[in-house]
Amino acid sequence: MADDALSAQDQPKLTFTGDASRSLLIVDDDGPFRTRLARAMERRGFDVVAVDSVHLGIEVAHESAPRYAVVDLRLGDGSGLEVVKALRDARPESRIVMLTGYGNIATAVAAVKAGAVDYLPKPADADAVESALLADGPLPPPPENPMSADRVRWEHIQRVFEQCDRNVSETARRLKMHRRTLQRILNKHAPRG
Repeated sequence: MADDALSAQDQPKLTFTGDASRSLLIVDDDGPFRTRLARAMERRGFDVVAVDSVHLGIEVAHESAPRYAVVDLRLGDGSGLEVVKALRDARPESRIVMLTGYGNIATAVAAVKAGAVDYLPKPADADAVESALLADGPLPPPPENPMSADRVRWEHIQRVFEQCDRNVSETARRLKMHRRTLQRILNKHAPRG
């Protein structure tokens, strides 16, 4: 019986309780970030449901069709693009913002084609998320603090490195750079901004 009570407490809230016009689904498998963003968005007047998987995101999309959504691109059980598609099918006019720690043009294009209105690098702050969700027109205003060109380059190299299963030689070949140069870049910390 104690196990049943514990599992009921651990279950995330999967339904909206307030104003349907301010319903917001957050799908992110980073627990602390998800909790902080959910609380910040609730303070801004959103009725928030926050879940940690593609499966639960799709379930909420089908059952509740939220007006807004913030979805991480890479989740433990799949791609956030699957959640974006389910949201678009359930409520075509929903406004969806895609988040990712791997900012690059290819995934931004895929997110927008799937139906996201904006694409923000993690960790995104609540002000940027709210601005993107509530922006008039198809595109939100430019960010106050965009990533620097050095940071965008570093993110791209990290992404290709991960896609090559952390193989330095293969990554260097695909990026058309010298292996030693790549090793020096990989040994440095991410540039600020």
